[in-house]
Amino acid sequence: MNTSDLISLIHPALAVVIVFPLIGMVVNFAWQTRQRRLQTAVGGKSKIPPIVGREHVNLGNWLTGSVVGVALIGLAYAIVEHILSKNVWGTNPSQVIFIALMFAVTIASLVFLYRARERHWRAIFATLTGTGLVVLGCQDGVFRRTNEWYWSHYYIGIAAALLMVFSLAIVEDIYKDRSNRWRYIHIILNCLALLLFIGQGMTGTRDLLEIPLSWQKPYIYQCDFANKTCPQPPPQQQG
Repeated sequence: MNTSDLISLIHPALAVVIVFPLIGMVVNFAWQTRQRRLQTAVGGKSKIPPIVGREHVNLGNWLTGSVVGVALIGLAYAIVEHILSKNVWGTNPSQVIFIALMFAVTIASLVFLYRARERHWRAIFATLTGTGLVVLGCQDGVFRRTNEWYWSHYYIGIAAALLMVFSLAIVEDIYKDRSNRWRYIHIILNCLALLLFIGQGMTGTRDLLEIPLSWQKPYIYQCDFANKTCPQPPPQQQG
């Protein structure tokens, strides 16, 4: 493995080391929070400490930042590799500048989303963050597997990241809404997000098996992937 291969492992390594453990902790605290709320709603006492709700929110905030950050790192590797290999800076420097600005705007929007308290500002910064992820994902170099979008690591990952951004944006509304409408929306969407994360684990493992090392690419990409055949090596001359 050379340097570019090692850099390509940053995205999956962070997902395994940071994102998936956070998912487990967030789900655990979510379950405890739900059980405590149900127990206290009928007038009983719960052995689950009240702090689980706050811990669930704090870890959920960390999870959102981690998911968006890991997604941006994965997109950055694919986009930068394309820019360097195709000399995009030499042929279309305005596109490179636009991409750099989009990364900056997306990161800044996520930071401001964490700080925003008014509903309209949370909506604006959540929209900017989500739009930035989608626009960056549409750049050349990003492998999207559009013909199999339902089984695409990219589409599943972007969908999960957008759900995390939306969950972060509605946290304030959950605590202010006495009808629990936003709470139910939060539960439903995050159950969907959990399924998407499971899909990410499966598709990410598949892609790691399919992506060749940099020195293998000139040979691997000569293969016919539809018919699952590769060119036969020339016969060795006997000396």
